[in-house]
Amino acid sequence: MEESELEIFRSKFVRGSSVTKQHAWRNQHSEKRCSSSISSISLDRMPSEILVKILSYLDAVTLVCIGCVSRRFYHLADDNLIWVRKYAAAFRSKRSRWKATSVEETATSLSLLSVWDKEDGYWKKEYITKQISSVKAALTNSLSPVKRRTSLPSKTKESLRISGLGWTIILREASGKEHIMQHSNLSVNDNSVTVFWHDKNWPHVDTLSTLDLYGATPIFMEQYKGPNTSCPRWLSLIEKYDLSNLRKSAMIGCDRHVRVFCVNPGLLVGLWQENGGLAFVMANIHSHGLFERSIMGSDTIPYTLPPDTTFVDNYPDSMTFYGDKGFQLHIDIHGSKTYFLCSTFHNLFCRRAGINNGYVKFLMINLKNNREHLPLVGKVGLEWRTDCLNGRIESCIVVDMTLLDEDKKPIWYVSSPVCLRSACLPDFPQPAYSFEYMDSVGGVCADLGWFENTDEYFIVRLDIYLSVAKLQQWFGRQ
Repeated sequence: MEESELEIFRSKFVRGSSVTKQHAWRNQHSEKRCSSSISSISLDRMPSEILVKILSYLDAVTLVCIGCVSRRFYHLADDNLIWVRKYAAAFRSKRSRWKATSVEETATSLSLLSVWDKEDGYWKKEYITKQISSVKAALTNSLSPVKRRTSLPSKTKESLRISGLGWTIILREASGKEHIMQHSNLSVNDNSVTVFWHDKNWPHVDTLSTLDLYGATPIFMEQYKGPNTSCPRWLSLIEKYDLSNLRKSAMIGCDRHVRVFCVNPGLLVGLWQENGGLAFVMANIHSHGLFERSIMGSDTIPYTLPPDTTFVDNYPDSMTFYGDKGFQLHIDIHGSKTYFLCSTFHNLFCRRAGINNGYVKFLMINLKNNREHLPLVGKVGLEWRTDCLNGRIESCIVVDMTLLDEDKKPIWYVSSPVCLRSACLPDFPQPAYSFEYMDSVGGVCADLGWFENTDEYFIVRLDIYLSVAKLQQWFGRQ
């Protein structure tokens, strides 16, 4: 190849390489411009028709969550056509399933009849209402078996698993600010449920005014897969507690880390010894009406169990007792997870001679009768736990009581922490302690003796009180 031809070849090669580089540079920058233009396209700029089409592929839980993003997405996620299809898929009648009618056909027929003439969100409300009814129906079936001894539900754990029921507290400051906390763990007892809350970021107790206890149930039970905190739930108010004067409440125990205060009914609040801040909250809820109160109420009004009365014939005024078989009392004494006593008393009668200050007294255990004394098994005390520490308060226990009439219907029931205090018993040489609980319906007073040779407590006296007003209302007579 001559020198002139070689120069021409070199010039062509150089020009070609520069052109190739130029093309590569252009392609690279065009890709950047394309990617930047794609990234600049947000969902907000997309047409509503396309967004509704995308949302139609989401499940009900995600749809409800999407509705919390913005006002536009709230209205898009309320689209009746989306929800009527989900309604048709979830609640097709048996006849339509037998005919193997497709979801699309059912939704189309429903949409032609009642989609466009309804306000936005109508079928969403219908779907959620039907879901709540399904949860309640499933719970009703699971709660029908009851324990023969106490007439309380026998499948509490199974019902909790089916419903996904949990418990939530809302702490309100005096300024109106709210702190919502789901339970950290719980313990299912024979006749009650003990629920715990503990957190590292509690608000300071001096700023709190009230604590509201709610049952929290997943709306979409078929998609419930355990304690999913993001799952939409509906709240049922169980109890309101006043925390404005918490430090003035009765302190029922302490250890080197915490002091615990009891707020009736059944709430225990632990404060750190070091700085007085909140350490934990524990609620004791009796099993009678547990699910009804945790599910059937609204977020502002608690559910009230329907009154149950029994009418009896008149008895002689000189000696009045109710029923032919007498009352029955079941009592459990336990810590947060450990049982110390589980006992049942039968054939209890109330007589006029036992009425004092508006209460009828039932003598369960007589101090002078050693054969009636009952031991508390194990190391007595209340266990507590937080994210960083745990301990046990020796002077605190939980008492569950259920008083049944002759038809085994609960007249009075309670689950509450109580305090063991030093006592002096006549003609009793051993160290003695006592605990008591009283409300407008009933109460309990007990004396315990400490026997060093066996290292255990014995209940040496136990009295139960029931208000005359409750008896009159229950039996429909004066």
